[in-house]
Amino acid sequence: MTNFHRRIFQTGIVLLVFLLLLFFSFEQQKKQSSGTDETAKAPISDTAFKLNTVVTVTLYDSTDENLLAEAIDLCDKYENLFSRTRPTSELYQLNHGLLPQEDGFFCISPEMTELLTAALSYCEKSGGAFDITIGPVSALWDFTSEEKVVPSDAEISAALPLVDYRKVIVKENRVRFLQEGMQLDLGAIAKGYIADKIKEFLLEHGVKSAVINLGGNVLCVGEKPDGDAFGIGIQKPFAKRSETVSTIQVRDKSIVSSGIYERSFEKDGKFYHHLLNPKTGYPYDNSLVSVTILSEKSVDGDGLSTACFSLGLEEGMNFIEDLPDTEAVFITEDYKLHYSSGFPRS
Repeated sequence: MTNFHRRIFQTGIVLLVFLLLLFFSFEQQKKQSSGTDETAKAPISDTAFKLNTVVTVTLYDSTDENLLAEAIDLCDKYENLFSRTRPTSELYQLNHGLLPQEDGFFCISPEMTELLTAALSYCEKSGGAFDITIGPVSALWDFTSEEKVVPSDAEISAALPLVDYRKVIVKENRVRFLQEGMQLDLGAIAKGYIADKIKEFLLEHGVKSAVINLGGNVLCVGEKPDGDAFGIGIQKPFAKRSETVSTIQVRDKSIVSSGIYERSFEKDGKFYHHLLNPKTGYPYDNSLVSVTILSEKSVDGDGLSTACFSLGLEEGMNFIEDLPDTEAVFITEDYKLHYSSGFPRS
């Protein structure tokens, strides 16, 4: 090999080593940068016991812990509006005639007006199978107590005449009951409304990727930062909350379930659950175990899940098929899943 060729060979080796060093340096910087991005995009989450259930909010595109805490704390604000049992709540005071009155109407907050209007629409659409004036009857039952008390037929018969959503008039932040002694129970729809309000709050503060879980009422804000959908499980009835019968991919939608397994007890060999029939005052017995609704808004999912359960499998499914952008899966007591025509399958 001549000196000239030797110099060319040595120069090539030096150049190759330089390029390799440059490549490895670039890869190291890339890994460090990727690690920083992954840390920055790691979701933050908080869990608390609110609304008589476990509440969890997870932010995927924000690291603002204060914002997360504020979102969780919104539950307290709305519980002080819609709780049926808390003496300081607006609903409690309305039910007991303690709110200011004007021309025979009770004065209520814009939030109460908004929720009552939505709730009454589902009372009407279900033909009264779902009825928020069930308050006098639901007050006779306690599905959280260990005493397992079943109201007497006489007690239920005395309360049933007070149940009729058509005797509630709402207009311009005012409400009137056409029969004395009526009481509202918003437990079947309030969590959905609250979830929607938390979503509004997060969007106003720039959050575009989050999951709000109010004890099984799940509302997805957008999608994951990488563009993937959120995988949301449908709970297996009477199993631990982590056990699911199906998982669906959800983007910017709500998934809400109502089921007989949520609050119930057994006494003298008979099973009692919290989904009460407004016509009888006793729990529904229609072969359904749960209904899950996929919808745009959580308040709609909440109202529809209860309304469809109340209607039963056939009527409930027909009801869903007539609604736009809304799907459902019904689970019967034989644990068979019945899907609406557009429900996404796992």
